[in-house]
Amino acid sequence: MGTLVEPALLLLLWQSVWALDVPLEIRQPPTIIKQSMKDHIVDPKDTMVIECEAKGNPHPIFSWRRNGKYFNVARDTQVSMRRRSGTLDIYAWNNPEQYEAEYQCIASNAYGSAYSNKIRLRLYRAPVWPREVLEPLVVSAGLPLVLSCDPPPGPPKPETYWMSSCSYARPFNWPVQTAVPTMHPVRPDRRVSMGINGDLYFSNVQFNDSAADYCCNARFPYKNVIQQKMPVVVKVLTIRTVAEAAPTWLSPTGSSSSILVLQGEELLLECIAAGVPTPRIAWTKNGDDLGASPRIKVKNFNKMIQIQKASFDDVGEYTCTATNKIGYIEHTVTVRVKAAPFWLEKPTDLVLAPEENGRLLCQSDGAPRPTVSWFINGEPIEVATPQPNRQVSGDTLTLRAVTAENTAVYQCNVSNEFGYLLANAFVNVLHATPRILGARNELIKVIEGSRPLLDCRYFGSPVPELRWSKYGQGTLEGNRFKTHRNGTLEIKQIRIEDQGTYLCVVSNVAGRDESQVRIEVKEPTLIVTRPQSMKVIRGSDVRFECGVKTDVTTPVTTTWMKDKKHVTLGWRISLDESNLVITNANRGDEGNYTCVIKSEMEQKSASARLMVMDRPDPPTKLELSDPYERSVRLRWVPGESNHNPITEYLVQYDDDDWLPGKWRNLSTYPGNLNSVILHLTPFTYYEFRVIAINEIGMSRPSRPSTRFQSSGAPPDVIPKNVKGVGTWRNNMEISWEPLTYRQWNGPHLKYLVWWKRRDSREEWKNATTKWLKYYIYDADTFTPYDIKVQAVNDFGLGPESPVVTGYSGEDRPLTAPLNLRVSDIESTQVTLHWDSVTRGSMMGELKEYKAYYWRDSSQLGWLRVNRGMKSKAYPDNHPEPSGVLTGLVPYSNYKLYIVVANNRYEGPPSNNIVFSTPEGVPSAPRSFRIQQRHLDSIYVDWDLPAEPNGVITGYSLKYQTMNATRGEESRVEELTPNVTSFSVRRFDRYTRYRFSVAAQTRIGTGEWHTEESPHYTTETYAQDQVDITTQGWFIGIMCAVALMVLILLIVCFIKRSRGGKYPGTLASLLVMPDSRVPCLLSQCSLL
Repeated sequence: MGTLVEPALLLLLWQSVWALDVPLEIRQPPTIIKQSMKDHIVDPKDTMVIECEAKGNPHPIFSWRRNGKYFNVARDTQVSMRRRSGTLDIYAWNNPEQYEAEYQCIASNAYGSAYSNKIRLRLYRAPVWPREVLEPLVVSAGLPLVLSCDPPPGPPKPETYWMSSCSYARPFNWPVQTAVPTMHPVRPDRRVSMGINGDLYFSNVQFNDSAADYCCNARFPYKNVIQQKMPVVVKVLTIRTVAEAAPTWLSPTGSSSSILVLQGEELLLECIAAGVPTPRIAWTKNGDDLGASPRIKVKNFNKMIQIQKASFDDVGEYTCTATNKIGYIEHTVTVRVKAAPFWLEKPTDLVLAPEENGRLLCQSDGAPRPTVSWFINGEPIEVATPQPNRQVSGDTLTLRAVTAENTAVYQCNVSNEFGYLLANAFVNVLHATPRILGARNELIKVIEGSRPLLDCRYFGSPVPELRWSKYGQGTLEGNRFKTHRNGTLEIKQIRIEDQGTYLCVVSNVAGRDESQVRIEVKEPTLIVTRPQSMKVIRGSDVRFECGVKTDVTTPVTTTWMKDKKHVTLGWRISLDESNLVITNANRGDEGNYTCVIKSEMEQKSASARLMVMDRPDPPTKLELSDPYERSVRLRWVPGESNHNPITEYLVQYDDDDWLPGKWRNLSTYPGNLNSVILHLTPFTYYEFRVIAINEIGMSRPSRPSTRFQSSGAPPDVIPKNVKGVGTWRNNMEISWEPLTYRQWNGPHLKYLVWWKRRDSREEWKNATTKWLKYYIYDADTFTPYDIKVQAVNDFGLGPESPVVTGYSGEDRPLTAPLNLRVSDIESTQVTLHWDSVTRGSMMGELKEYKAYYWRDSSQLGWLRVNRGMKSKAYPDNHPEPSGVLTGLVPYSNYKLYIVVANNRYEGPPSNNIVFSTPEGVPSAPRSFRIQQRHLDSIYVDWDLPAEPNGVITGYSLKYQTMNATRGEESRVEELTPNVTSFSVRRFDRYTRYRFSVAAQTRIGTGEWHTEESPHYTTETYAQDQVDITTQGWFIGIMCAVALMVLILLIVCFIKRSRGGKYPGTLASLLVMPDSRVPCLLSQCSLL
């Protein structure tokens, strides 16, 4: 078979051939202008429409054939034909299946009949999967598995895909708890893939494949309906070790197969293999590797080859090889390519004058080569009325010296086993005066340098001659002028001097016609300053410039477009002359901006792209998979980077059951990842979210993932601060710090306590408790034990704590320290000595020795002392114990005893000893007072010290004036022990003194007491000498007495006026010889 010509190239060839446009007012045979597709699918629930439109003069009459026979539309009550049209409307109220057939439309008038393609009408049926209950599939890990889809057949053929988690059912071991199912598409990989037939293939199953159920979904494109098959549950039986297996074919089977594809259709080749480890697939064609080609795409992890449009270059043997470390296998697919008929040159309508010659060409190709059949008005040419001037030779029909009898519609049918093509072309024999079609006397404005087309469509029979001229002179010919067969004049690179009036003249033997076109040539519009693409940060100001140069006589308008839509101007987006200014750019401003300069002749544009860099968009579609006790895989779909690459992702988590929303950082990951393993704490509820980060900043957090609980595990934290302490003489309390709730790793946390006597051969004893203490009873007093504690939950035992030593309870020591004695007696301290007690008598750990002492009396017989008991502890850190007792009072008699103590008890007291401290220096004198008894002297006195600390031998008194100008030195007075006062004569009334006094013993001078005299004045002294009758307290008392006397007199006066025994009147009483009463009353009123 010869080489086939590519149909696309030939299509361009026959489309470029000029065909005469016959005006509809000229008589002509019918022409089909619209018809339904050959394979026509309709929904019987709606009105079923089969289209058929035609033109002709006179207007055609329509009729139909169904399954090759005449279809009487008028007699079918469910079918109607539209007015002046052949389109059928079928109302399938009853039994729509009866209309599934092959239809052909016929348009006829007095000059012939045109036929449509044969239209196969098929009914769309709602796809329904059988409502079957699919039993769970049980398969051992490592074996292959095929889940069949078998979708409803259509029409049309559905698109299939697989989903997981299709129902509410959840396996017992899936930790994610959700209230409603969340379907997820099954992600293909090297191990899992979907075949061309829609089945789901597992090269080898793993335990995680039972984490969800699976369902096949089919999408039917006619109504965009999606149907779901009943889910199937896969149960994977785990085994100790998965055996490795050599590759075997799942699809296709065997070692060879073949496939036939039509030219231009999609070619799909697949090879899916089973095996452990998962086999790798490689392809060769005719023994050579597949070369890189944009036509050939290898998909589905090398398991499928896709060729979008098959050609004869794709014929050959394709070999796929499946390989793993156990072995390899091969499969050879033989590809054959055939072709349905396609046009090389399609017959076109002919308009001929009588006695002219003409021919119709019907050239096609295909594989196998198609056969050509000719028809006249739908009737095979072999049975049509013979005409001597008509001759058929293969794909050519020739007419010589035509007459009106040759007017008809001729059909050419080319077909092979893969399809057919039908073309109508009429031959119209007539005489027609030339006429110019379309507008006349046009004015056209064009741009200098453009290529204008001056239209002059015409018609006539015989075919008229055409001539173009400028101003009616000569004929336009040359390199820049070209006249097309349809009458159009093309002027290449038009110039200013080309403007003027052009005349189109058509003529034949029947007459002539003409039309003129006037052309004005303008200077072109130029964009001298073009907008520049920019990449800015959000919030920046943007200015796109667009400078224009135009013809002075041509007005232009400037508009800006954004992504092919007009820019809406406002306060933020404005125009500065022809420039576009955007203030505070944001993400919504991003896009392609086009400056459009438009005049009545042309339109120029210049574009620039604005990219606004911003923080990334948040990731979406967070998905958890591969759950384990301490990890889970998190996947997400990255958000837009907003023109600044994402440098990293921050994963945050929320594990707080009581206060949700407290997000904490988990980890960061590089920006090129969208699937990571998260390391988690066992037996904890988690929610995750992801934040994308680039140089601009952080995105908003993504929506949280589904709530997830990690599986449990044994505890991995050791209880801290383990210790054993006795609380009674025959027990031991073992205690430790609890594990936090986050450290439990599982439910029902408890503690396993272990103990045994140290340095003994006995076995470890243990007990389990949920508390933080455990008591051992019936233990010997103060016995050492080895102790360890470990946490335990429902998933197992945690690590053991280090072994520590604890002691059972202590008892009271049995003996007292012996040979208590003192040495180095000083006035305030003394050194103690004693003999150690034996360890066996301690009944516990020797913690310390404690001395109890008290001040029994002073060596000054008249001084009373505080006999309160005090104590001081001394640690046992020396084989010959001793200690210093400090804080004693000099010149005192003390009593003392000592005990030994363990951690709980003190032992019996030792014998009491008595010792006396020598004299020391006294404390400061008490009650120091400063008085001014006369204007020229100051008097001071004091009392004995609170602690004489010995026999007082005298006092030392220092004093000096406080006037710095005098520079007087301090004076010292030594006084005898019986003198406790002193008087100082002042120089003047303003002199002040500073006094210091200290007591003395034979040991030395004691603590000083210092005080300054107050500021005494003459007025102060005079106020001290005032009469008592001027004192406020005295006047108050006298006023109270006068008020009582006045009340008494009033009472007497009342009694007298009533005949009482009291003589005299109030006036006589008031005139008393004592002149002090009126004075007192006046003072009372003043008070």
